[in-house]
Amino acid sequence: MAADRSSPIGVLEFGQAILHDEARALDALADQLGAPFEKAVELICACKGKLIVSGLGKSGHVARKIAATFASTGTTAVFLHLAEAIHGDIGMAAEGDVAILISQSGETAELEPVIDHFQCGHIPIIAITGHAGTMLAAAGTASLVLPHWPEVGPESVAPTTSSTMALALGDALAMTVMRQKGVTRTDFGRLHPGGSLGARLKPVRRLMHGGKSLPLTREDSSMHDTVVEMSVKRLGVIGVTDASGYLIGVITDGDLRRNIERGLDHNAGEFMTRDPKTLRPDDLIDDALVLFDEHKITALFVVKEDGRGKKPVGVLHIHDCPAAR
Repeated sequence: MAADRSSPIGVLEFGQAILHDEARALDALADQLGAPFEKAVELICACKGKLIVSGLGKSGHVARKIAATFASTGTTAVFLHLAEAIHGDIGMAAEGDVAILISQSGETAELEPVIDHFQCGHIPIIAITGHAGTMLAAAGTASLVLPHWPEVGPESVAPTTSSTMALALGDALAMTVMRQKGVTRTDFGRLHPGGSLGARLKPVRRLMHGGKSLPLTREDSSMHDTVVEMSVKRLGVIGVTDASGYLIGVITDGDLRRNIERGLDHNAGEFMTRDPKTLRPDDLIDDALVLFDEHKITALFVVKEDGRGKKPVGVLHIHDCPAAR
């Protein structure tokens, strides 16, 4: 898109046009993916060493982000600055590695010695470039050539569409490799222990109340004793078990309020809600948040199941998960 401040369209319309044009470029990129993409995924999945992602300038920024995405999704990956590579950093590469080299022109001067080193070291190259028939495209074991699309913005000079396509292509590679490797949310959570994302991907056993903090009562216990136990444990809920200790129901503060006119001359089994929603110890906090929201509840019992039922081992309260919300 070539436009300037004298363009008849306004600021908002111009910004929207930029995004629509880049979106069309991504559609064109998706439509032309073929065997080279499949080959690139195969190379990365079979990599016995590390994935080295390298570029210069804007391609370097894109390469750094792609390396970070791979590293966070189960593929050992490092960023190699193309200029630093020819001043010694190329020594990080070893046989067994796979390289992704990014260059829109495909003819950047720093590429030649790096390509030579990788080829001598039997390191397969995945090329991401804007031009077929270039030095980089010719060197690629898998060459991913971006569709010809003008850079967006005034005078079409700044790397915009090309860097967007390269970045999105890196995402497509990383997500496809993640799927092929069978990386799960639990695996992903181990690589993201910090922040709200890390909090959501922790197993519930890390935050649940267990042991002496676990509020439980027998189904034949009096409601007086049940209310006392609920008050002591202060979680607003109590689990009701059968004679063998299996969870068969729950009683919440809300249940007590709704049934207060019945009085306490009953046993717990008469007040409880049967077959409550439960979690397993290795379920994720994210799973619990979904259940909290879907069923409008504030506490979930954590259980271990065997052939006879569910043994309660903990309880998770919604207030235990503030960092994950």
